[in-house]
Amino acid sequence: RFVCDVVYTNKPTPGAFRGYGAMQCYFGLETLMSEIATQLGWDVVEFKRKNVIKEGEELLMAKALGEGREGFAQIIRSSGLEQCVQVGLEAMDWYNKRGQMNQESSGDPVRRGIGMAIALHGSGVAGLDMAAATLKMNDDGSFNLLIGATDLGTGSDTILAQMAAEVLGIPVDDLIVYSSDTDFTPFDTGAYASSTTYVSGGAVRKAAHKAADQIKEHAAAMLGLDEAEGFELRDRQVFAPDGRALTLEAVALSSLHQQNQHQIIASASHMSYDSPPPFAAQFAELSVDTETGQVTVDRVLMVVDAGRVINPVTASGQVEGGLQQVLGFAHSEEMVYDEKGRMVNARFGPYRTYQSNDMPEVEVIFVQTDEPTGPFGAKSVSEIAMDGMAPAMADAIHDATGVWIRQVPFTPERVWQALQTG
Repeated sequence: RFVCDVVYTNKPTPGAFRGYGAMQCYFGLETLMSEIATQLGWDVVEFKRKNVIKEGEELLMAKALGEGREGFAQIIRSSGLEQCVQVGLEAMDWYNKRGQMNQESSGDPVRRGIGMAIALHGSGVAGLDMAAATLKMNDDGSFNLLIGATDLGTGSDTILAQMAAEVLGIPVDDLIVYSSDTDFTPFDTGAYASSTTYVSGGAVRKAAHKAADQIKEHAAAMLGLDEAEGFELRDRQVFAPDGRALTLEAVALSSLHQQNQHQIIASASHMSYDSPPPFAAQFAELSVDTETGQVTVDRVLMVVDAGRVINPVTASGQVEGGLQQVLGFAHSEEMVYDEKGRMVNARFGPYRTYQSNDMPEVEVIFVQTDEPTGPFGAKSVSEIAMDGMAPAMADAIHDATGVWIRQVPFTPERVWQALQTG
């Protein structure tokens, strides 16, 4: 059960930010799990492993967390979380470092620790998010892809073009993508809630299959066949079952200028009552100066199950960017107010964001799974990068110092005060 009180204040108006709500909840939930394991003398990794949701089980909170109404039941159909944890443990050399990196007799005030957290997120809002896509074939065999989805730097234009190209048997260069312009692109609920790859990708895949069917039907007519059963698209060609082939350019020219003239064009919409969660294990290795409270993050690792990864390069960039943002949330970014409610650090300077020279060693590893409800087996990847870093850092600070910090960010003053009070 949970209770929410809405309070009006005159503080700066908040707005949506990547992973909003989830990273705050995970900080409390995952840190509590780590504290319970420690107090009971249990291995924190094994304790979390025993309590994770498994394939085939229902995500019970999905109904309670509906969007303005009761949500929809969610069954876990794919999960690589166990592999994420195992890969992360090995990559970080966890058991040789956990509780083993400090020597009390050395006199060095700097203590080192390692921590971990696990998380799941979602892929769009079930029963709400909808996207549409349109594909038009041109007379040179190229295609226009019209999508309402907006590329915010996430690479969605490329990823959605890849999906269409896969169905049509063409290189991505043969697709011209038009996105976001509501004057002529179809509707899309929006690039939020980690929905684009899953929801918009579902629409693109459907539209591509519709266009492919039209191409096959026209090719069959060109070859004097009554039906297009068994036709295949690959290498910019359409192949008949008897081995004969036509180029897509020839099909396009025929359809527009020569035989049964018509425009090969297809539109499709996609909405899902599923929101398959990606899973992740996040690890942090850091140093704490016990004299000053300064925390220095030395290394972070995220091992993530995002289903079948459509574009590993852009997906890695998504995760790395999210880790940079969440390090600020966990470690240094805070809006500070005086007793009259006025913000006292309203400039970049006293409000400290992570810069390139502040970044630790960052590593991203993908565990590939196939989500049966996703386009080509894909799930989301954007927001889950934000979820586990704060509790992983809290776990690492405890490993280094024996102290739990229950408030973010982990500023030197806050850490130093916790060290003094034990």
